[in-house]
Parts: sequence; structure tokens; C-alpha cells
Amino acid sequence: MMTLLHEEEIRFDARDGYSLSGRIIAPDNPSAAVLISSGTGFPKGLYRRLALAGAEAGFACLIYDYRGIGGSAPKQMRGFKADIVDWGRLDHAAALDRAAALAPGQPLYTIGHSVGGHLTGFADNATAPLAHAFITVGTGYWGAHEVSYRPSALLFWLLYGPACLALTGHIPAGGVWGGTALPRDVFLQWRQWASKPDYFGHYLDQLTPHHFDAVTAPIRSWSFSDDRLCARRSAEDLLKLYPNAATEHRRLAPADIGAHRVDHHGAFKKDAAAFWPWIFNWFDQVSASASR
Repeated sequence: MMTLLHEEEIRFDARDGYSLSGRIIAPDNPSAAVLISSGTGFPKGLYRRLALAGAEAGFACLIYDYRGIGGSAPKQMRGFKADIVDWGRLDHAAALDRAAALAPGQPLYTIGHSVGGHLTGFADNATAPLAHAFITVGTGYWGAHEVSYRPSALLFWLLYGPACLALTGHIPAGGVWGGTALPRDVFLQWRQWASKPDYFGHYLDQLTPHHFDAVTAPIRSWSFSDDRLCARRSAEDLLKLYPNAATEHRRLAPADIGAHRVDHHGAFKKDAAAFWPWIFNWFDQVSASASR
């Protein structure tokens, strides 16, 4: 029987009332809900194909843009105040509630790409999901990147980024950066964390309230051998910031999922479609185990 899917562009309020852009992709009578959280500077549209695959497997999916990004960006970026912790406490937390409402009484899961896996621990409802799938989620510490990537990272942190802030007050889209425009404080906070081997773990006592210790749901993290940014060390160091969760890291080659190239965001492109059922099948396994 063909699954009837519904797709709808929405606006919803963050914890502080800021209007966020989202898109719901869901089947009739979903068996679970999934919140898909973007990497830094990636608009929600990158994740639409993954959300469609999830909906076809019975999951109601929500993709969304953090404040300052894509459809949630202000008309004027200069002077706009937002940082990564705001994305977690205010945006991610509200998006979790909105996703849960798509399938009342059913399990809730998250898929986080890059910084999307960092945000869970900053949300006051971090314990609501039954499991978390991390895709190329690692620390941003420059010394944990592959050696060949480190000069590019240092160029961004020390030269290109500061020059952009001096000229425009934010990080513009494109150029050396390559992503969407970034708010000033997102860049500054990210750069501060990236200078420390334990990344934002170095600053957690200054970032209260947070809920990293409260997360006990299983986390399965996938990274790829051709991703110079999220190297093996980077992915495994990030998981240590969730000390009470059962974590597992799986390092794959692009060929393992039938792709020619994955890098940091190719897991969400059509070439990697064979990988997507791995995520939703794992969610089904977690759900089956929880119901025994």
C-alpha cells in the first residue's frame, strides 16, 4: 500500500518567541517523530530527502532553520544577536516539542548533523527523545581535524572570519566559508570553543544550565573516512561530552554506503540514499527494545 505523505512549510516559536522556519514531512498515522537538526550554516532544505525517506518509513519528520540561518534569518544580519547556545536552549528545545506533537504518544528521536548533535545537551527537554543519531558530529577543535584540513580551519578562525566581522559585522554566505550567512556571536563562540582540545566541554561550567549529564538515551554516531573536518578523534571526543549515554561510533568509508564521496555533508545527498534506512532501522530497533 502506498504511504500518503504530507509536506507543509511552517513557522513556529522558539522558547523566547523568535519565529523559526520549519518544514513538516509526515505520513498518515506516523509510528514515531524525528527532529532533524542542521549543521552550522546548512539550510534545512539539505535534509529534505532524508526527511522524505523517514516519512516513507513511517516517521513524522521536522526540519528547521536555527535563528540567523536560512528561513529564520533576519533582514539585517549586522547587529543580530544569536549564538550556538541560543540554538540549543531556545531553538532546538522548541523544535523538539514541535516534533513530538507530530506523533502524540509515539517515540521521539533526533538526527543531528555536525552542530545539530551538540545542541541536545543545551535543551531543557533533552531527555525526551528515545535515541539520537549523529551524522558527522564531532568537536570543532582545530587540532582534532585531519592534518590536511587544519590550515583551512586556522585561516577561517584567524584571518577570514575576523576580516568579515570587521567589514560586515557577520560572516557572509559563500566565499571561503561556503555556508549560509552566520551571526557574529555564532562565529565568536564557535572560534572560542575550537581553540580547546575538549571544545565546549572546557566551558560547560560557564554555560549552565545545560543537560549533557541528563542524557541517557543511546547515541549512535556515524562518520566517514573522507571527512577531514570530523575525523575519528573529533567524533569520539564529542561523544565524551554525553557521559551518561550509551554511545557508539561507526566510522564508514563512502563505498560502504554505495557513495563516491561523502565528506562532511554528503550523507544527505542523493548519492548516499542507501545510508538513510540504516538510521530509521536503528530507531525501529531501539523502539522494539524499549517495548519489551
